[in-house]
Amino acid sequence: MAAMSSGPEGDATRVKVAIIGAGFGGLCMAIQLDRAGIGPVVIIEKHAQLGGTWRDNTYPGAGCDVPSHLYSFSFAPNPDWSRTYARQSEILAYMEAVADRFDIRRLIRFNTEVAEARFDDDRGLWLIDVVGGGRIDAEVVISATGQLDHPAVPDLPGQESFAGPRFHSARWPDGLDLAGKRIGVIGNGSSAVQFVPEIAADAARLVLFQRTPAWVSPKPDRAYTDAEIARFRRSPTAMKLHRAKIFLGLEKNFLVFGRARFAREQFQKQALAIMRRHIADPELRRRLTPDYPAGCKRIVLSNDWYPTLARPNVEVVTRRVAALRPGGVETVDGARHDLDVLIYATGFRATEFLQPMKITGRGGLDLNDAWSEGAEAHRGVAVSGFPNFFMLFGPNTSLGHNSIIFMHEVQATYITRCLKRLFQGRRGQVMEVKAQAMAAYNRGLRAALDRTVWAGSCNSWYKTADGRVTAQWSSFASRYWWAMRSASLDEYAFTTCDAPVRALSQSQALTTPAGAS
Repeated sequence: MAAMSSGPEGDATRVKVAIIGAGFGGLCMAIQLDRAGIGPVVIIEKHAQLGGTWRDNTYPGAGCDVPSHLYSFSFAPNPDWSRTYARQSEILAYMEAVADRFDIRRLIRFNTEVAEARFDDDRGLWLIDVVGGGRIDAEVVISATGQLDHPAVPDLPGQESFAGPRFHSARWPDGLDLAGKRIGVIGNGSSAVQFVPEIAADAARLVLFQRTPAWVSPKPDRAYTDAEIARFRRSPTAMKLHRAKIFLGLEKNFLVFGRARFAREQFQKQALAIMRRHIADPELRRRLTPDYPAGCKRIVLSNDWYPTLARPNVEVVTRRVAALRPGGVETVDGARHDLDVLIYATGFRATEFLQPMKITGRGGLDLNDAWSEGAEAHRGVAVSGFPNFFMLFGPNTSLGHNSIIFMHEVQATYITRCLKRLFQGRRGQVMEVKAQAMAAYNRGLRAALDRTVWAGSCNSWYKTADGRVTAQWSSFASRYWWAMRSASLDEYAFTTCDAPVRALSQSQALTTPAGAS
């Protein structure tokens, strides 16, 4: 794959494809393009290191709730996973190894943040402005920024007055010592379920300010034996079969989210029975019992959440936080909780896709305006009015039951097929999903989502404030694969711009070093 070259206009760098983000999605997309011989390519990464969410989330106990052999690329299997559910450091090391194995690091511009990308109608070219100055021109832009990038921090009165450390779990301070401290945790989602058991034993006191109780499922986590790892190393077929077994086992879990009410009720009975085994206090049981159907909010996996909440030095508070004070937190009933440290486990602004970048399409159309009533896309990857623009992990492509890495691969394969068709045409050609095709797709998607538990009455990061589900895919992951595999590219209009861009030669020399800031 050829790398970047200088363009004809000033100091702008010219590439065929610009990928935004060097997480799992960005790496997957770059590797797929490399295999297809499409380039030059640049990956624009605002941080100094690749890894996305696995670079950012370093809190104690950080790990994945998808089994390791499925939370990895099918084209880059790892026989050496140490556990059935890998921890953060091991996942990040895997991503680094994949980048090196496929020689992707040379394509990454680290410490480079996109401020705005705007489409030049006349030339059929995306002009990408970089924070702090500089520009990258690209024939195609692919966003791989993910949905869990911008922490959601509640705007509470008196925040600046709090005397101790105060931070979101995705911004965990290096070297923080919590032993003997009075710790407050706001939120009880997936991150809290992982780090609270890790820090509670050493805390003088830990107060969990619970917004809504979660449905909790056991996590079948264990270390792989030496014999299992040896077998995976020796037999790629055995490793593929293990991966396939995991995939099929997770696929059936979609029944909890779909129309199979019996499956959901059975799950709820089992989850409540597990809670009763660990929580003897009837009042605490009441506080921890959800009043909404399982799956409406994210189901969390843990073996030690309930035992931790039953500890004598842990308190679960269900009263809403009203304000922060210099010495702690005040709840709406006037009670004050003295604290030394406050941790927000309040999730991410998952419905604010591509923020804070400004994306401007054909005729000056702002993507934020196009999505004013909620983000939507064609098959989760393209938006009408935004030619030669694609997304990985876009609207309605997240999962509640299977691996997002599988979805990344499906999307990257589809986008690569689009680009092969695009670049086989005349110079200066652009492709744009037809408005009627996108509208028809989303009508069907909305109808399917209305039949899932996500359309229920509970609030979740899956949907906007007015109740529109913008995060989740509506069915089995395998169904998404099949639909994308057989999707016709006649859903796109192919046109030629008035002033075709100069074609880039694959043999052009690198003039802007990868990693330049």
